[in-house]
Amino acid sequence: MPTSIRTDVAIVGGGLAGLTLALQLRERCPQLTIRVLERRSGPAPAAAHKVGESTVEIGANYFANVLGLREHLDAQQVRKFGFRFFFSEGCTELDEACELGISQVFPTPSWQVERGTFENFLGERARDRGIEIEEGCKVRALNVGRAGALHTITCERHGHAEIIEARWLIDASGRAGLLRRQLGLDVDNGHRIGAAWFRVDARLAVDDWCTDPAFRERCQPQERWRSTNHLCGPGYWVWLIPLASGAHSIGIVADTAAHPVENFNSFERALAWLQIHQPALAKRLTAHHDALLDFRFLREVSYGCKQVFSADRWALTGEAGLFLDPFYSPGGDFISIANTYITEMVAHEMAGGSLKQIARQYQQLFFSFYRNMLALYRGQYGLFGDARVMTAKVLWDYTYYWGILAPLMIGGWQADIALFSALEADLIDVEALNVEMQALFRDWHAHGHAAAMPRWLDQRDLDWFVRINARLHDVLDEDGIRSRMHEHIDLLHGLAGAISEAASRDAPQLDIGPLRSVASATQKPALFEEAA
Repeated sequence: MPTSIRTDVAIVGGGLAGLTLALQLRERCPQLTIRVLERRSGPAPAAAHKVGESTVEIGANYFANVLGLREHLDAQQVRKFGFRFFFSEGCTELDEACELGISQVFPTPSWQVERGTFENFLGERARDRGIEIEEGCKVRALNVGRAGALHTITCERHGHAEIIEARWLIDASGRAGLLRRQLGLDVDNGHRIGAAWFRVDARLAVDDWCTDPAFRERCQPQERWRSTNHLCGPGYWVWLIPLASGAHSIGIVADTAAHPVENFNSFERALAWLQIHQPALAKRLTAHHDALLDFRFLREVSYGCKQVFSADRWALTGEAGLFLDPFYSPGGDFISIANTYITEMVAHEMAGGSLKQIARQYQQLFFSFYRNMLALYRGQYGLFGDARVMTAKVLWDYTYYWGILAPLMIGGWQADIALFSALEADLIDVEALNVEMQALFRDWHAHGHAAAMPRWLDQRDLDWFVRINARLHDVLDEDGIRSRMHEHIDLLHGLAGAISEAASRDAPQLDIGPLRSVASATQKPALFEEAA
């Protein structure tokens, strides 16, 4: 006979999304019984083969401050030296390329996270908090309860059957998407990218790739290897992410129409592809040919979802729900946002509240963040080889993220329905402006000329840009966050005007149409050419 178990919350999947949710739920609702069902037995390998090693500000704040894991991140992971972009298609040496990055680390911290080490630590922390983790647990069936009924999960563990009854059912099963697939929730989001990624047991010390003293002295300290380094070309980009074990993660992400995954779906094919497109990296990987740790590829990376939260007490988090794109590393951010909404729903319902309204409201907010971010990626991969347009796009995308999305999330306002209602008109306006700007970047790329670019663009030279990063952890009351949002929306309008002017100078035939009003704005932040 199968063993029967009752729990308040059952989380299917003991990876990053599931374990962080369990810890957040334990902190918010200490009385809950929480059971995590993990297919793997034993600890994860240190260099676990998972995408999601680079964190950015929302996810980094969630791990460090919401979950209280800052000590582990500082001691056991790599402090990130920001994002860095090399427009290096065909370059045999990196000092031949235009480099966009920072000379010194920005004030708000983020980390490169070795997923195996981190998830093993999260598992230990969860057990210490009284959370039950069932390893070697294979989910055979999910029965979603309706109209107040309990959910039932049929599992097999070490050859023995278990039936788990749960008040709340959370799917954190990653790309397996057990509940998403069972309920037919998949959505084609129209973003066609494929990827291959692998790890080598070697440190790729980017600063040492060139002997040019000017290249080496741009950054102090000379630790470009701590950055998420992007090697960019038409229709694709390549990531370089360092791991605390001394290994390095390398990934190729490409528009499948321009670069089919079949061109790089094995290590040998990837190396041959890199020898054509990124020979500087290929040269170093050839030297570490015998240090390959693993390799994986996906033909379809990005996907959406019809529903992630339900008033019937189920929810999806992490890649079990949706996944956008690894560019800008938003995976940890969406885990943070989904987990926080799930935690608030569980707390509300366990206190006797109705879920009908807040499940719908939280889902609307979650999908609005998803929609805002999707606009940054879909149809934009052709720009990656255009250094002139991409430097402007990266500046805009960062400002939009740091100026609008990050203050709301880091400040803990994401579940404040009243605040979002008060800001609704402004947020709709700035979302529309972002869509117009993404179209401008595409048109600029199509009509602009290949202008010569300087070898080095330091985001530290833009005082206004550094300032919005430095203020991300400001503690603001409701009046303060409303004021900050209006200030940043004005900044974005000014930045849209400055970029529109630059695009018009580069491509006079460009029709800036809907952006003409912002182009005439008087308060425009300096771009790189003005800063220089």
